[in-house]
Amino acid sequence: MPDYFHGYSVVGLVAVVGVLFVAVAFAAGRLLRPVVPTREKMLTYECGVDPVGEDWAHTQVRYYIYAFLYVIFAVDSIFLFPWATVFAETGYGMTTLVEMFIFLGFLAVGLLYAWKKGVLTWT
Repeated sequence: MPDYFHGYSVVGLVAVVGVLFVAVAFAAGRLLRPVVPTREKMLTYECGVDPVGEDWAHTQVRYYIYAFLYVIFAVDSIFLFPWATVFAETGYGMTTLVEMFIFLGFLAVGLLYAWKKGVLTWT
């Protein structure tokens, strides 16, 4: 029984040391930093440009669609790496190959739909 809890105690100790390290770093930063609030420091900072106008701006929907397409293809690339390692093992070849073609088929249908709707054209 002591060997069973030894692994957990090491993980717990590392977690406690990590939390303490972060807490000490934040506390030291809070104690050592100068606190001189000025009007310029209290302004909202946006990429080096002074904030001008209202706080509400209209954003075009197509930017969200581009982001959504990026997420779809990022998930695709994340799925390809484990698939490649499983495909290399014996006994899983044909099954994983069929699964990948089904997955790529879904992605192709989604890309074709986006292309037909004109999402991929920049105007």
